[in-house]
Amino acid sequence: QVQLVESGGGLVQPGGSLRLSCATSGRIFRIRAMGWYRQAPGTERELVATVTSGGSTNYADSVKGRFTISRDNGKNTVYLELNSLKPEDTAVYYCTGSLARSTYDPWKDYWGKGTLVTVSS
Repeated sequence: QVQLVESGGGLVQPGGSLRLSCATSGRIFRIRAMGWYRQAPGTERELVATVTSGGSTNYADSVKGRFTISRDNGKNTVYLELNSLKPEDTAVYYCTGSLARSTYDPWKDYWGKGTLVTVSS
């Protein structure tokens, strides 16, 4: 069973930083891409950042220059560095991955349960 577990969320003052982690477990043959979504109260879920297996990254305009997504291939863990945090960044952050469990399996999306980031004075 493949599982994604986020951690690192918490309460941060505006201008502060956090480092979110997404640990994967279970049998994973290959990872096509990993990403982070977030959902704030009263808003729809939005894509924050993605990273492909080749290292290509993409960011939402609202976080460009402030957030950085990265991966530790040896640990199958993806990170999201959140810098210069704003109150508008307050949301539940979800980790997602496009994974294949074996050579014969198609790509499948997996989701973590989320970790809460609260930016407030």
